[in-house]
Amino acid sequence: MAAIKVHGVPFSTATMRVLAVLHEKDLEFELVPVNMAAGEHKKEPFLSLNPFGQVPAFEDDDVKMFESRAITQYLVHTYKDQGTELLFAERKKMAEMSVWQEVEAQKFDPVASKLCFQLFFKRTLGMGEPDEAAVAELQESLGKVLDVYEARLTGSKYMSGDQFGIADLHHQPVVHYLVGTPAKAVFESRPNVSRWVADILARPAWAKVLAMQNSS
Repeated sequence: MAAIKVHGVPFSTATMRVLAVLHEKDLEFELVPVNMAAGEHKKEPFLSLNPFGQVPAFEDDDVKMFESRAITQYLVHTYKDQGTELLFAERKKMAEMSVWQEVEAQKFDPVASKLCFQLFFKRTLGMGEPDEAAVAELQESLGKVLDVYEARLTGSKYMSGDQFGIADLHHQPVVHYLVGTPAKAVFESRPNVSRWVADILARPAWAKVLAMQNSS
């Protein structure tokens, strides 16, 4: 039995973020399904792993964690020499990537995740149709963030720099869902962003994450 366990669902963006790192690192792990429809994430024993009742929760032998970005940080540091590097020790590269990790978490995700909920998850979860006014406002806000990305990617192959890194990987789940909606146009209208999106979503490790959805 794998020492690493991820408690979650393969359609959750936060769970997908962790799964992407595990596949990039070629690590063996077990995905422990959480029946969210039955409210398992709001009850024990799950709450002993994540007291906020959100997926994913994570175990690596005696290490128990929650919060997907904290988990990915743990993985890229603990298993630095295995699989894809994802984390860069050189001072300038580390500084650049740290900035863009924060940009993803503080600028991109708060807007993009809300848009993702409106355009994808509301229908998927049977919660009705998107709020058109909210969608328009969110797309405008996302466009302003992506204008900064477009400038960054003019002279850089990835948000992380010249190599694919964790700052890029953290974008994959939400970007994946959004490019399957009308919001795709917000990405495609910016050539450098469009090129970057195609690149990060074509990675073999990401294909493995999506394959886990198909098998669930």
